[in-house]
Amino acid sequence: MTAWLFRTVLAAVILAGTCAAGAERQMEHLTRGVIAVPREAGDAYVGWRMLGTDPDGIAFNLYRSTDNRAPIRLNAQPITASTNFVDQGVDRTSPNAYFVRPVIEGREQAASEPYALSADAPARQYLEIPLKTPEGYSPGDTSVGDLDGDGQYELVVHMTGRGRDNSQDGFTDPPILHAYKLDGTQLWSIHLGRNIREGAHYTQFLVYDLDGDGIAEVACKTADGTVDGTGVVIGDEAADHVGRDGKILRGPEYLSVFDGRTGAALATVEYIPTRGDIGGWGGIGGNAGNDRSGNRVDRFLACVAYLDGQRPSVVMCRGVYGRSVLAAWDWRDGKLTSRWVFDTAAPGTGRDGKPNADYAGMGGHSVSVADVDGDGRDEIIYHAMVVDDDGRGLFTTGFRHGDALHVSRFDPTHPNPVVFGIHENEGSRYDATTPAVAAFDAKTGQTIWRLGDGADAGRALAADIDPRYAGAEMWGGPSGLRTCRGELIGPAPRSANFAIWWDGDLLREILDRTTISKWDWNNARLNALFTADGCASNNGTKATPALTADLFGDWREEVVFRTLDNQRLRIHTTSIPTEHRLPTLMHDPQYRLSVAWQNVGYNQPPHTGFFLGHAMPQPPRPAITTTARAAVRPPDDRGTSDDSP
Repeated sequence: MTAWLFRTVLAAVILAGTCAAGAERQMEHLTRGVIAVPREAGDAYVGWRMLGTDPDGIAFNLYRSTDNRAPIRLNAQPITASTNFVDQGVDRTSPNAYFVRPVIEGREQAASEPYALSADAPARQYLEIPLKTPEGYSPGDTSVGDLDGDGQYELVVHMTGRGRDNSQDGFTDPPILHAYKLDGTQLWSIHLGRNIREGAHYTQFLVYDLDGDGIAEVACKTADGTVDGTGVVIGDEAADHVGRDGKILRGPEYLSVFDGRTGAALATVEYIPTRGDIGGWGGIGGNAGNDRSGNRVDRFLACVAYLDGQRPSVVMCRGVYGRSVLAAWDWRDGKLTSRWVFDTAAPGTGRDGKPNADYAGMGGHSVSVADVDGDGRDEIIYHAMVVDDDGRGLFTTGFRHGDALHVSRFDPTHPNPVVFGIHENEGSRYDATTPAVAAFDAKTGQTIWRLGDGADAGRALAADIDPRYAGAEMWGGPSGLRTCRGELIGPAPRSANFAIWWDGDLLREILDRTTISKWDWNNARLNALFTADGCASNNGTKATPALTADLFGDWREEVVFRTLDNQRLRIHTTSIPTEHRLPTLMHDPQYRLSVAWQNVGYNQPPHTGFFLGHAMPQPPRPAITTTARAAVRPPDDRGTSDDSP
């Protein structure tokens, strides 16, 4: 396929998918997210956001104020090709402040919030956030939301002590959630209490503006003894439901929604589903076994989805190896109400004609959300099955359980999103028909390619890392490196943990532990670009960051790690200029929802709802609407109209 034809077909596919959606989605208002990074050369890299609501022809003027003097414009002509700039004339011995003014139809608009760069700021490309880590704990998975309505992100940090996998006996420390502003100000602490177990499969939390008021909420499973951010106890403070083996298989279970500003519990309801029969959660997933020890009953996942196409809903999930239940909730007007429940143990038939029971055993250790059928409403990709926006099964592939899941427009010429994942084969009679690696159409369930029937695969990744082949590349298990259509390219990168957009091109880089590397497609090897010295990854051998997301600056991603002493988080950002201009990825609905579920289960990197990679066309503006909660005071307007650089 010629490059011209590839781009033409790709543009048509993206446009068709976008136009299918009718209503606009409510999404968070964001500021310009200006960031300035001192570099070793003595200059400063400056980046800022283009918003998903900006008109296509928007341009920007960048200003710097030194020592609080009148700001000067740094660009000779309005900047149209990117949203970054290298300031080579900065006096690093003095304090500087940067801000941008959008230019629309030749007229400057209001100034952005300023970013202050202190005098003699060190040449390092991270923001450091001091934490109040409880003794014996370490900062774990992290999520983001605008918790106070100022258009800038705050962090919600899962503080982890002793944890246990659900398959293991043993006592754990109570999970704790902390909220921090980027300057280290702690907003609140939520102590989930002794009756919530700590572990990757047990403690899931969601941060999102669920009611469109400009303030993000936090939603998670709670229990007797949970203490909210204001000190109020949920349920019976004295109750102790922990068994002699350390597991928690009795006592009430709740779902709570907390205020992002204060951590106050806004509503608490009974968790759906209840445990029911502890031995009723086995099935054909994994080794096709069962237990009464609390392993399978206490496998949880969670996500946020736009089930009506306009407003977000919470989806809390239980079970992956056998029985699986997905329960959708709406947070509206101060009330938490059940929207629908999908239960593989309940009577019913999916849209593919298969009974609900055929969907059992298809769950994995992560979940994804996407509008797979182009109707403007989201579906839940639950590893080897998909649940439609109305709570009915859309289809099941029968590929069973697995550990890694990726969903996006990986094949940009394919009409629908593609699901790529791996599957477990652990000695059951179902192994012969279960592929280790497979890609399938996210709308229809039709297999695109599969291999390794009967083999067991542990990790997998999909990202555009080789410009010689259209779309993303895929690898994991016994697959080697393959195109999105399954054609073998050659040996795969040694890492399949995480991916990140970091350098200046449109290819994606590979993140493993605390190192970002570039795939050298000519020599089939990884070349390190950046290492976060003094930091550590999370989740053992999974070696995942606390978070990756487009938190500020241009469209490329930041990566958050804990420091080795567990007393700080560092948000690392790129300082490599790019000539490509895209709206912030956080205004792409699928990407933003990916960030919300990233901490769930076995962490997976976020993916966009459009193809982002080599030879891509400019994606269409997303169908979203945002509402500002608080106005930002603009910098001093003196001398900003026609100043030359």
